[in-house]
Amino acid sequence: MADKAEQRTDRSNTDLRRISLEKAVTPYAEGSCLASFGETKVLCTATVETGVPGWRKGSGLGWLTAEYAMLPRATKTRTNRERSQLGGRTQEIQRLIGRSVRAMIDDFTFGEYTVRLDCDVLVADGGTRTAAITGAGVAIVEAFKWMVDTGKVAETPVKRRVAAISVGVIDGEARLDLDYLEDVRAEVDMNVVMSSTGQFVEVQGTGEHGTFDRSQLNSLLDLAVSGIMTLDRAQQAALGI
Repeated sequence: MADKAEQRTDRSNTDLRRISLEKAVTPYAEGSCLASFGETKVLCTATVETGVPGWRKGSGLGWLTAEYAMLPRATKTRTNRERSQLGGRTQEIQRLIGRSVRAMIDDFTFGEYTVRLDCDVLVADGGTRTAAITGAGVAIVEAFKWMVDTGKVAETPVKRRVAAISVGVIDGEARLDLDYLEDVRAEVDMNVVMSSTGQFVEVQGTGEHGTFDRSQLNSLLDLAVSGIMTLDRAQQAALGI
């Protein structure tokens, strides 16, 4: 297993893992997508609810929000369910997902509806948040399409899709789409969220076990952009557009 982290044998440093985005995987959700990045699998479901949070009532505006959870055996050893209080990591990830999907629209003038996104990690092998965001980009499009088809809104408010990918520096080399063994060894770890129009939504970069200079930052961003362009094509294929 250590060899896998030290040297990639299944793909080059600039390649994504095997990517699969499958829409409409659950019969009841207004929008859904099963996102697979290699062994990582995240089920994203979008639910349309009548009404908005209290602070939004009476405004005529809707809301998009997200929740993230990891199933107990998504990892090699069982993790407890977060029943009474969410951990800091979970809160941080679901806020990131929420910010990302809200970047898909320019305003919330679709009436007082809440689109609630649930991202549940079925298998975790690194990149769960980026897989969740990419799958969410499909599920949200489908949820608003359902709203149009059922006459709840005249047209979809979605102006762009969003997708995300991880990049990092391992043993001095920039790599795209880190799996778990690479992620835990990364000298530099970065998550990049972009829109289908080529705009950055969020960049999270950390020198986990070292520092990085401007040229390395530029190289990592270039690598992320190339990966997200591929993910955007996968989203289009999944949505049939």
